Amino acid sequence: MTATIENVRVHCFDYPRDRVIGDSQFYSTHVWAGCLEIFDSQGNVGLGFFQSLHAPLPDAREIKALLERLRLPGMLQQTPEALIHKVSRPRGGNIFPLPHSLDQAIDQALWDLAAKHADLPLYQFLGGTSSKVKSYGSGVCFHMNNKEVADFYNNATRYGFDAYKVKVGFDTAEQDLHRLEIVREAVGAQARLMIDANEAWSAKEAIRRIRYFEEKGFPIFWVEDPILRHDIPGLLDVKHALSDSHLNVGEYLDLSGKRNLVDNNAADIINIHGDISAALKIGWLCGEHGVPISLGNTPMELGAHIASALPEVIYTEHSLLNMDAIIDTPLKVENGYIHLPDTPGHSFTLSTSSVRELKPSVAG
Repeated sequence: MTATIENVRVHCFDYPRDRVIGDSQFYSTHVWAGCLEIFDSQGNVGLGFFQSLHAPLPDAREIKALLERLRLPGMLQQTPEALIHKVSRPRGGNIFPLPHSLDQAIDQALWDLAAKHADLPLYQFLGGTSSKVKSYGSGVCFHMNNKEVADFYNNATRYGFDAYKVKVGFDTAEQDLHRLEIVREAVGAQARLMIDANEAWSAKEAIRRIRYFEEKGFPIFWVEDPILRHDIPGLLDVKHALSDSHLNVGEYLDLSGKRNLVDNNAADIINIHGDISAALKIGWLCGEHGVPISLGNTPMELGAHIASALPEVIYTEHSLLNMDAIIDTPLKVENGYIHLPDTPGHSFTLSTSSVRELKPSVAG
């Protein structure tokens, strides 16, 4: 008998981060994360994750009520396999995302369920063959002091990364350079350095700073989101001005926005995140054009499953965040690779001890 969607349950967590994280535009000291459980008629559970970076999540009852009004009617009594492959007809007022990346959580939970029905690890269900993916260390460190930055990257070296990303976008290029000096001292001169400005600069300023870093002996493997996401002419100016650095963009854009980057040849690398269905589409498009992909931070590093399935992916971000405190078994990182277990689905289960200790709001 085919297993169909029966019900959902929502957990909303609020607890301190183990360090302040942020970039040139925001900072965060708390984990405001949610878990969405989707139950099928055979007792299987698919798990997806959502979060808020800027304010606490609503109570879980509000989240569930939102889902019951806007998403669940089209999901109940359907199979997850049908839902993940469904092509909708977006028109007018029905084009809208749910807040807090709830649509992404639904997508993750449905793919988790579908892979469990197939009795396959998610990466294999997606077409991946490798149970490990190349990763880089990322401190999300803009608001950390210099000692905290040095301590973080010193600790990160024990995972064997060969590349590290640094948040930049301070008032002066000298401040940015000092951060690069601290990180290189911690990780060693042999490691690749990437920078992420989170749209802090104009195109001219981005070009000036990258050249300044290179003149000071800091080659940059990629510069991420140096200018405004929709500024195609500016992105082309930066891309053409770079000699050895690569332009990595797309984090803040939806599937259509990423397609616009590819169509205009406005990126050396396209950055994607944890929406599995959208990632497969942009992965196909990048493969058609020979454009490399990077996987940004995803809840619990779930994106490593996507990275295994998309041959254009060159790196997957790992920021050693304590968001994984709410699951039982985080993914192992060793010798610069994230290792994927061979259990059905994405392998994550909600930690009962964390639920007991952190006391999230629950609905369902």
